[in-house]
Amino acid sequence: MAGCGNSSIVGKWQMAGGQNQTVWEFSSNGSVLVGEVAGRYKLGDPDRIKIETPFSTTVYQVKISTDQLVLQEPGGSKLEFTRITEAQR
Repeated sequence: MAGCGNSSIVGKWQMAGGQNQTVWEFSSNGSVLVGEVAGRYKLGDPDRIKIETPFSTTVYQVKISTDQLVLQEPGGSKLEFTRITEAQR
């Protein structure tokens, strides 16, 4: 599995579960767009990411491979994503 640097998470990720699921877009400048909601993210260690939006701040354990992203709240829910590539748009 790849390490969790900014470059590995940058891009668009679609939540698992179908074509109409929310897309999360991570930018290299630390901004994130969760559907229509703008926020900020910060990668930490060990393998943690903090996502801040106007509605909440959440820290997740993050696992990234080439085209899969898993965000897991400590002791809580798991969000699974697939990377959206140019060919899928």
